[in-house]
Amino acid sequence: MKATEARLLDFMKKSPQFIIPIYQRNYSWAEPECRQLWDDILRTGQNDEISGHFIGSIVYIERGLYRVTSQEPLLVIDGQQRLTAVSLIIEAIARHIGEDEPIDGFSARKLRNYYLLNIEEQGERRYKLLLTQTDKQSLLALVQQKSLPAEYSLRVKETFDLFETWVKELDGKLAPLCKGLAKLLIVDISLTRDQDNPQLIFESMNSTGRELTQADMIRNFVLMGMEPNQQDQLYNDHWRPMEVAFGQEAYGEHFDAFIRQYLTLKTGEIPNVRKVYEEFKIYAGRMDIDVLVADIHKYADYYCAMALGKETNRTLKAAFKDLRELKVDVAYPFLLELYHDYASRRLSVDDFEYAVRLVESYIFRRAVCAMPTNSLNKIFAKFNRYLNKDRYLESIQAYFQLLPSYRRFPGSDEFQRELMVRDLYNFRSRSYWLRRFENHDRKEQVMVDEYTIEHILPQNENLSRKWQDDLGPDWQRVQETWLHTLGNLTLTGYNSDYRDLPFVEKRDMKGGFKESPLRVNEGLGMVDTWNEDAIKTRAEGLAKKAVHIWRAPSLSAEVLNSYRSKEVKVQGYAIDDYRHLAENSPMRPLFDALRTNILAIDPCVNEEFLKFYVAYKAETNFVDVVPQAKRLILYLNMKFHELYDPKGLAKDVTNISCWGNGDVEVGISSSDELPYVMSLVGQAFEKQMGNGTD
Repeated sequence: MKATEARLLDFMKKSPQFIIPIYQRNYSWAEPECRQLWDDILRTGQNDEISGHFIGSIVYIERGLYRVTSQEPLLVIDGQQRLTAVSLIIEAIARHIGEDEPIDGFSARKLRNYYLLNIEEQGERRYKLLLTQTDKQSLLALVQQKSLPAEYSLRVKETFDLFETWVKELDGKLAPLCKGLAKLLIVDISLTRDQDNPQLIFESMNSTGRELTQADMIRNFVLMGMEPNQQDQLYNDHWRPMEVAFGQEAYGEHFDAFIRQYLTLKTGEIPNVRKVYEEFKIYAGRMDIDVLVADIHKYADYYCAMALGKETNRTLKAAFKDLRELKVDVAYPFLLELYHDYASRRLSVDDFEYAVRLVESYIFRRAVCAMPTNSLNKIFAKFNRYLNKDRYLESIQAYFQLLPSYRRFPGSDEFQRELMVRDLYNFRSRSYWLRRFENHDRKEQVMVDEYTIEHILPQNENLSRKWQDDLGPDWQRVQETWLHTLGNLTLTGYNSDYRDLPFVEKRDMKGGFKESPLRVNEGLGMVDTWNEDAIKTRAEGLAKKAVHIWRAPSLSAEVLNSYRSKEVKVQGYAIDDYRHLAENSPMRPLFDALRTNILAIDPCVNEEFLKFYVAYKAETNFVDVVPQAKRLILYLNMKFHELYDPKGLAKDVTNISCWGNGDVEVGISSSDELPYVMSLVGQAFEKQMGNGTD
C-alpha cells in the first residue's frame, strides 16, 4: 500500500479509467451527502484563504505498480460515491458553462475531455468512470447527454437533478464552484493484490458519510476474493437477480432484514441486528460459497414473494398482504421454511395459506388482547424445530395451542371479549381489520381505502340534545366508554355528509346506513335508537364473526396429548408444607410480601409449590425461592454477568449445586431489602420475556 496526497481533479485527469467492481455496492448518496459536498465546494471556492478541502481517500487496486503510470483501469475499493458525485457535478457544470472559462481549464469541452472521457479511446474504455449495472448505463447516458435508459438508476438521476438545479440557481456565477472543485484534496491509496488484503481494508473504511449496510459487507465478502470469471458468474447468476428482484429502493431497505431472517432460519439463533455480517461470516465459513449463494438466492425469492408483494398465486398474495399490514417481520424465519416446502411441493397451496392465516390470527388476536410482543421473535425462530412434516398442519396447530402463559394463542372467548372493548380507532392496523371484516369470504373485494371510518356516535364532546336523549342521562360515560370501540365504528363514503347528525338522519338519508352496500353496515338500517345497548349488540355480532375470520387452532385433547412434553411434574405441595413458612414462622410475613410483589410483575406469572422451593414462572422459572429459618434464598434464572447489581448483593453460583434454577443467588432477610431485591427479580423476568433481544 502507498498513500499520497493529491488534488482530486489532477488525479481524475491523469488516471486512465476507474472501474467499480461488481462486488461494490451501488451508488447510494442521497440529498444530505450531496448537499454536504456541494456546500463544502462552494465554501472553499468563495474563500481565497482556503488552499484546499480534504474529502477523503480513493482506494484502488492496480496491477503491480504503486502509482498511476500505466493504462490499466483502476478497480475502486473505496471512493466510488465521491467519484460519482463529482463526475455528476462536472457534467452539470458542463451543460451550463459553454466555452467561456470562469477560471482556467473550466470550459464544457475541457471538463468533459479531462474528467469524464478518454476521447481517443473506443467502447467502454472511452469513459473515465464505469459504475455497475443500472448505475453504469445511467451515468454513461448522462455524460453523453442522451436520454436515460428505461430502467434507470434512481440514485444517479436524483443526484444529477439536484446538482443541475443547484448549478442553475447560481445564475451563471460559476467561478466559486469551479474554484472549489479545483481545491478538493484526496489521499490516493494504491493497493497490490499480492501485498494487501482489500477485504480487510474495505471492512475498516466508511468515509463516504453513508454507513455500509450489512448487505454491502456480505456482497463484498462473498465476491471480492474470487477469480474474475467466478466472480462474474456468481454475480450474474445469483446476486444481480436478487438485486433486481428486490428493486433499487427495496434492496437497500430490505436486504439486511432478509439476511437476518435467513440466518435465523438456518442457525436457529437470532443475530444481533448490528452483527449480522459477523454472524454471516461464521456461517459462511462452514459452507461452499457457490452453494451458499445459490441457497440465499432461492430464499430471497421466497422473501420477495412474501414481504415485497411479488407472489403470483392470488390466494397466497392476499394472505401475505395481510401479514405485511400487521408488520409480522418476526415470523419470516418460520414462513421461509414453509415457503421452501411449498416450492418443493411438500406443502400444498391450501395448507400453506391456512398456516399463514394461523400466523395472522395469532398476531392479531394477541394485539387485540394487548399481549406483549417482545418474545415473538424467539417463538418463530424456533418454530421449525417442532414441525412434523408428515403431519404438517397438525404440528403447526399443536405448537400454537401448546404455547404457554404470555406466549399463548388467545382463545376465542378472550378474543371476543377484548375485541368488543378495545380502542380500535387508534389501533395501528385500523385499515387492516376493517378490510378483513368487510371482505371475508367475498370473491369481489371491496376497496376499503376508498371509504373513511365513521363514528356512528360522534366524537364531538358537545353532543346535540337529540344525541344526549338517545344515550340517556349517563351519555358522557357512554360516549367515553364506547366511542372508539368495535360496535361504534364503521365505513362510509358519506362521512362529510353525516357530520354529527342524529342517528336516524344518518340511517335514512340518501346514501345512509339503510342504503349502504357494505357488509359492516348490515343491520344498522333496522336500529331505531343508537345507544349503549345498540353499540354492545352490534359489537357482539361483529366479535362472533371475528372468531371465524381470525381462526384459532382446535386440535382435540387426544391429539394434543401426543405433542405434549413428557416431563414428570411434582404436584401436591402447598405453602404450609414448608417448615419455615408455617403460619407463625418468622419468615412467613417476608415471604408473603415477596410473593405479592413477584405475582404483581405481570398477569402471566404463575406460582408453583415444589418439594424444596417455590417456583415463579412465566414460561419457565425465572426465580425460585428456598425458605430458610432466618432468610429466603432466591435463585434468578439468568447468567451472573448479565445481572446489574450495584450493591453487590448477588452471588455467582454457576456450576454450584443448589435447589433452584439459575446462576444467581440472592438472600433476603428483611422487608427493607425487598425493593432492591425486586429490582433484581425484575431483571430475570425481563430476560425470560426476551426484552432487549436484537
